[in-house]
Amino acid sequence: MSEARYTRNLFLRGMSIIYMFAFASFYIQIPGLYGSNGVLPARTQLVLKGTESVFTKLMTKPTLLWFAPFLGLNVEYMMDVLALIGTIIAFTGFVRQSFCTAPTFAILWALYFSLHQVGQTFMEYQWDSLLLEAGVLAALAAPLQGKGAKKNSPMDSVSLFLVRWLFFRLMFSSGIVKLSSGCPTWWGLSALNVHFESQCIPTPLAWYAHHLPVWFLRFVTAFSILAEIVVPVFFFVPIKAVRNVAFLIQIFLQINIILTGNYNFFNLLTITLSLSLLDDDFFIKRPKSMLQQIATSVVSVLAGVFLSYAMWMLFDVKLSDEGVIETSIAFSMSQFDQAVGAAIKNFVYIGLCGLAYAIATALFQSLTQPKGLAKKILSLLTVVIFSAAALFLFAISIVPFSSLHPSGNSTVLPEVRQWYSQTKHLNLVDTYGLFRRMTGVEGRPEVVIEGSNSIEGPWKEYNFLYKPGNINSTLPFVAPYQPRLDWQMWFAALGTYHQNPWLMSLVYRLLSGQPEVLQLLDVSRNPFPNKPPRYIKASLYHYHYTTWDERWSSSWWTREKVGEYFPIFTRDHPPLLDYLNTMKVISPSYKESDPNTLLKFILDFIRSFVVYVEPSILIISLFITGCVLITTIRSSPQQKKRR
Repeated sequence: MSEARYTRNLFLRGMSIIYMFAFASFYIQIPGLYGSNGVLPARTQLVLKGTESVFTKLMTKPTLLWFAPFLGLNVEYMMDVLALIGTIIAFTGFVRQSFCTAPTFAILWALYFSLHQVGQTFMEYQWDSLLLEAGVLAALAAPLQGKGAKKNSPMDSVSLFLVRWLFFRLMFSSGIVKLSSGCPTWWGLSALNVHFESQCIPTPLAWYAHHLPVWFLRFVTAFSILAEIVVPVFFFVPIKAVRNVAFLIQIFLQINIILTGNYNFFNLLTITLSLSLLDDDFFIKRPKSMLQQIATSVVSVLAGVFLSYAMWMLFDVKLSDEGVIETSIAFSMSQFDQAVGAAIKNFVYIGLCGLAYAIATALFQSLTQPKGLAKKILSLLTVVIFSAAALFLFAISIVPFSSLHPSGNSTVLPEVRQWYSQTKHLNLVDTYGLFRRMTGVEGRPEVVIEGSNSIEGPWKEYNFLYKPGNINSTLPFVAPYQPRLDWQMWFAALGTYHQNPWLMSLVYRLLSGQPEVLQLLDVSRNPFPNKPPRYIKASLYHYHYTTWDERWSSSWWTREKVGEYFPIFTRDHPPLLDYLNTMKVISPSYKESDPNTLLKFILDFIRSFVVYVEPSILIISLFITGCVLITTIRSSPQQKKRR
């Protein structure tokens, strides 16, 4: 029976790192996004009569921010407290395995969930939901005490299977939605010819990827679809060598995404989930007989041959007379729809059988591993309770997974659908699927905000830190930090300002010269450093990468103006003020309570250091510091003695 202690511990360590990135990234942006003078003040999400009990408030909106008055803090400072505590706890789990316990991950989940409750549009991303769902599984996978990290647990098989099931749903759903949407760029295998230019925040390597040969990008698009739809089938194969092949393919895919796009902690979280495909033999090399080595090699080769055959059959891969690879989808939309309908049902049954086997394994281990009757009974009781929770999570996860196809509804019992509805607000499970439709086919849309002191001009552009704006600005590497305002500006460009009401709040803050909000932009290139402008407007542009020849002689981008995005606004514009009052962004009746002087001083002192460090550098510095501490601890005399 394979051991998974090392794999479990590595997964938990990875989750600590992801939480650290997520909390630290969020903390940096609290004043500008959620402060009293931010774009979307968090206080607007916690408005009740004021006479309700804490229990009633928690039932209305479950968040620890309700406890702010007990600490003598307002909502903004309480968010600082939660984010800092989350960062510190996650950092300790990163540095020491003994801190990766169930109570620790339960606290981390509660803290992030509390912030998510008031995050509004800036936290409505799939990776935030994915982190919450993975956080629940981390709490189930972690030992109750630090000493448990050194022991195998009967529950490892169940917890890691749930993680694998989540990883499968994430990858399989992401592949299915691309084709089920009917997007012509995915069906025509031209998606990557557009993607590197149109994605939210490209890295410098994205420019070079965009200029790869068209035939190569078509082939890579086909490979990506194969990796997301076909390779996940390997996740449930009970042969380690096959799962190892699937793991390596997924790692290869995620690394390439990281190199070409800034998707914050999302790809790192995906890699962490992929560890569930492995067992300890992958990391700890044990002696193998010649026969075992040959068998492993043969199975790995056969898995590769199968995928190559699937690639050839599904995408009609062939070599042209010119010596280039030609690819095209070799199945119709109706055939795909029929296959997906059957696959959804089958994978639910496969997942259920896999979980049943994991539970049976855990029950067997609970009866054979512990010594003594009392320990056996306690272990058995723990596994039974744990397995019941696992079955519940698996059951409600079927609801969003089955929504991928109408035929999937028949696999969901009415009682299970009711459980899902009753727990949906807790984000225990969610639906996934990125890049359903490829945007920016005619050019990358960008909203350019401009200010002026005269209605006739001149108009000066506001520069963002990371998203494309100035055509001469260097493309950044910013992940694992997530600049949420830059991301939301990308979504805003895909619609109208009426569909993005938060933009009106941003406009008002810029017209007011609010320093917390300006801190989210490129302060070094603020066009109005001394006094905010009297007028602000926005235009929609289409951006394109420069060609090879243009790049070496000019800039990264070219752009053409499409038209007006929103009209001219002033700070005292009556409709603007009425709208913001309705949103409670500005409220004359709202009075900020005086925060606890000591706590306020401490929190202000911490933030005074943070604001002077570039966010992505700060996040990476945390990681490097953790790595240095791990090395120091491992090389200490006491640690060597314990070994």
